[in-house]
This record gives sequence, C-alpha cells and structure tokens, in this order.
Amino acid sequence: MNEAQTTQTIRLAIVDDHTMMREGLSLFIESTGDMHCVWTAQNAAEAVSNVERDTPDVLIVDISLPDRSGLELIKDLHLLRPGMPVLAVSMHDEKLYAQRALKSGAKGYVMKNAPQKQLAQAIRRVASGGIALSEEMSEEVLKAFSSGGSASSKGVVADLTDREFEVFQMIGNGQSTNQIAEAMKLSTKTVDVHKMNIRNKLNLKDGSELTFFAFRWMQDKQA
Repeated sequence: MNEAQTTQTIRLAIVDDHTMMREGLSLFIESTGDMHCVWTAQNAAEAVSNVERDTPDVLIVDISLPDRSGLELIKDLHLLRPGMPVLAVSMHDEKLYAQRALKSGAKGYVMKNAPQKQLAQAIRRVASGGIALSEEMSEEVLKAFSSGGSASSKGVVADLTDREFEVFQMIGNGQSTNQIAEAMKLSTKTVDVHKMNIRNKLNLKDGSELTFFAFRWMQDKQA
C-alpha cells in the first residue's frame, strides 16, 4: 500500500442499538483525522438497507442487536458485500465470540471496553486487509485452526448454531427460559426447542445437566 492510500480517509458505518454508543463511536471516528462516519444504523434490517445504498470501507457491527443476531447479520453482509471488511464489537469477552465472528465473515473483534487507541488500530488494520484481534486471542485462533478441531467439549460447543450458542450462554449466566425468551424476543416454546437441540449436541441427558455444564463452561472461559 503506497503513502497516498494510507492517508486516504476511511469511510465507516456503525450498527449498534444503543444511541449513546453510536454517537460516541461516531464522535471518536470523526476526531481521528483519517476516518469519517458515513451513516449509523440501530438494527440489522436498517444496516442491510444502508449497505446496499452506501457501502462503507469498514462496517462496525455490534454482536447483540434487537431484531437478530449480529453474527447472522455479518453472514448476510459477507454474502451481500464480500469485499467489505466488518469489525465486530461487543460487551462479551472475545473468548466467547471472536472465533464465531471470524467464521461468520468478520475481519476483527474488539470489546466495547477496549481503549480507543486499540479500536482505531483495529479499524485501520481491517481497512488495509488485515485481521484485528488481541494478541491472546490471535494465539487461541491459531491453536484452534492448527488442531483441526478436536472432539473436546470446547469443540462440541463450537458446533452449536449462533442462536443455540446465545441460548447456551444465557443458561450459563443463570437466566431462566422466560428471561431468555424475553431477551431474544422468542416464544418460550422456541427456547425450549433450542435447549433440546443443545442437549442433543452436547450429549446431556436433562436440563439440570445442561445448566451445570453451561455454568462451568462460562466460568472456565471467563477465568
């Protein structure tokens, strides 16, 4: 990349359902000197419409959106605009979602509590064609790919769909079926179906075993 390209303004867009987050990110982007926020969206449907109208150089997507999973949105956008780099941001620990974000088509993952300098570096890195992860997570991803995917419990959890994994995580955080249904805007019957599918994939005999497994898995990942 030549010097003229490196000094070119990076056109960004933001997808996040929290107004303060969108406005804060937009203000920060405008303050960098080499980035410009072209639009923001508060949900997945609005994001798809905006991308079709005005494709940015880099799209910042929150993993948790009100109308659908941010991971599912990233998959759709990867098909719609394969050449558009997507940087996933989330309040969730990258150990839980970074690999899933990359598999969905994202080029990087940054936690919302990361320093602004780290976010700016991640944006510039994905804009130039690179992958943006923390050093620790980069090692985790390399290990996962080099191992070829073992049959451990970690590997089995990786086989859950994104929606199932969201339910699994909420179970591990102690949320009830009603709470999960309300948070994900699903019926309790649909949540129960997800739980049944999770139990089958993880070879767990009942709900109590699932709750215990999910809790222990979350504790191990956050340790």
